[in-house]
Amino acid sequence: MKAIVYTEYGPPEVLKFEEVVKPVPKDDEVLVKVCAASVNAADWRMMRADPFLVRLYAGLLRPTKFRILGADIAGRVEAVGKNVTQFKPGDEVFGDVFASGFGGFAGYKCARADELVSKPANLSFEEAAAVPLAALTALHGLRDNGQIRPGKKVLINGASGGVGTFAVQLAKYFGAEVTAVCSTGKMEQARALGADHVIDYTSEDFTRSGQQYDLILAVNGFHSIFDYKHALSPHGIYVMTGGHPAQLFQALLLGPWLSLSGSRKLGALTSKPNQKDMLLLKELLESGKIKPVIDRRYPLSDVSEAIRYVEAGHAKGKVVITLEHNQS
Repeated sequence: MKAIVYTEYGPPEVLKFEEVVKPVPKDDEVLVKVCAASVNAADWRMMRADPFLVRLYAGLLRPTKFRILGADIAGRVEAVGKNVTQFKPGDEVFGDVFASGFGGFAGYKCARADELVSKPANLSFEEAAAVPLAALTALHGLRDNGQIRPGKKVLINGASGGVGTFAVQLAKYFGAEVTAVCSTGKMEQARALGADHVIDYTSEDFTRSGQQYDLILAVNGFHSIFDYKHALSPHGIYVMTGGHPAQLFQALLLGPWLSLSGSRKLGALTSKPNQKDMLLLKELLESGKIKPVIDRRYPLSDVSEAIRYVEAGHAKGKVVITLEHNQS
């Protein structure tokens, strides 16, 4: 099968389009014929080993735990292990395969059965592939870490990318008053997704406006954790889900200390993909309460260019990888 393989850390040029051995499912695994995948920040961070802590997970000097990136997949079940009863060959599925070692940028992927759910019938494979990691990150950041409630004032910093577009929609689903922060050219998209207020970060710094929020979800951009604390209401919560590495270290190191010194809570996202939440997302997708936003599509052979585009921060929503057999 064809796959995008990397054997060293570095820029997109380290990704190679190669022929590799088709995987065989273990007893508790499902072999999926990948029809579409999507790019996430996790892919380029793994590719570059940025931050350095990535090396503790993937390999200190070079990537040794896995050779194929891609956490989101959608496709058809090709075969199942002997212990799998939930799926059968021919079933259309989608899921986040981060826990089973990435592997989505390939013709086939062996995933644990509990990483997958049936694809919503009203979504194409490309649309389904745009959902898992980004939507789960937004869901866990808002609901679990952010303790979102109806009527709460929620600000989403970085509302135009993959996680941000789902966060806007999910925050509205939970009944919040949503403020989206993005660049000038992406403001109309944020409004169309349901944002009550939109701030153009190129002309306004929300941390200096005097407005306070019950929940701030930091997806992209950079502000110090002290600026975020200043923008929180007295019992507000700040959840860091992405952005500059400095924000990650501030959230991990300073967040617990700042949380102890007052009623505001600040920290980094804790998220673990699970089938129950994937089923919730499926229901929301089928009912039209949320929808994926796709910016661009690239063939499997051009994954390096797709990652380059996402890493540059230009994407309005998700960037999807299509495979030639996606309609077979």
